[in-house]
Amino acid sequence: MPVAHSPIQALKSSSAVPTTILEDPSGSLSQQGFDVYASYQRILENEEIATPLAAILALTELIEHSKAGTMFELVKELHEAAEILKKRTTNPISLNAGTELFIAFVTLFPHESDNFADLKTKLVKQGQDYAAEALTFRGKISELALDFIKDDSILTHSYSRVVMQTLLRAHKQKRISVYVTEARPRGLGVKTYEALTAAGIPCTMVLDSAVAYVMDMVDFILVGSEAVVESGGLINAVGSNQIAIIAKAAKKPFYALAESYKFHRLFPLSQYDLPTHNDDILSFPRHAQRLSPVLTARPSVAPSPLAMTPEQILRNPRVDYTMPDLISLVFSDVGILTPEGVSQYLVGMFAG
Repeated sequence: MPVAHSPIQALKSSSAVPTTILEDPSGSLSQQGFDVYASYQRILENEEIATPLAAILALTELIEHSKAGTMFELVKELHEAAEILKKRTTNPISLNAGTELFIAFVTLFPHESDNFADLKTKLVKQGQDYAAEALTFRGKISELALDFIKDDSILTHSYSRVVMQTLLRAHKQKRISVYVTEARPRGLGVKTYEALTAAGIPCTMVLDSAVAYVMDMVDFILVGSEAVVESGGLINAVGSNQIAIIAKAAKKPFYALAESYKFHRLFPLSQYDLPTHNDDILSFPRHAQRLSPVLTARPSVAPSPLAMTPEQILRNPRVDYTMPDLISLVFSDVGILTPEGVSQYLVGMFAG
């Protein structure tokens, strides 16, 4: 399919879109001193706004409050703000995709205005217009994906807004049923299950450990994304990689849905190259205690299932990396892409 303009070109050409959804009702932005992280957190309170867009809007608000008198000073401030956001976020991958995109746009923006204040005003407007327009991307993606959905049984993982919109849209025209993984440790699959069930879609929960068991019952896999990287691979909620491996072995298509603002200039070669990886993940406790077995009378009722401690959960990853050879297609607002197509697109994306 033909590929649309890159997100940076979209930023440059964003048409005026109503931005009431992006306004600050509290008026707190007029206070002296600007806290980019507080701005970012406030914007995220709107559940329709994804992490990369919240980052872009926080940086546009920074420009509004910036005292920079040159482009060099402004770009320096943006990089510093992006670093603040990164350091204060547990999982900065999607956030980095947004800040990277917006800073590249600012750097490539034509500096034709004699008045730098006017230039900053234009940058703010373009950023806000792009973010508002980007709220339509999920609708575009769901429309593209609809042609690939028949009367199917679908497996999805965790919770994704674009996957939800696609499934709800398909339900209006097709006879679909959905298997949803629990998606530990956050358990966001339950959120997906509840929303789909409320919409009348036949749906059942699947243990993360039962993915191989259910694979023969599904026609394809549909997942969202934290980011799509230069290799054409996918970063998503932990468990996505093992689902893709099983799907490949079972010869089931594995489709990823990703808004173009989640395309990220990152080239991981393994799980351990992700920005979220650290030495504590899956490490052994330094002072492991051996627990002595306790003899108790056999209960007359079934015991409660054992659960991991919060400390054990913290030693586990929240996202993982799926290799491009495991992905069938990526559906985006810029078109339907193969993983190789994503790689080519990302190479040219930041050329403006």
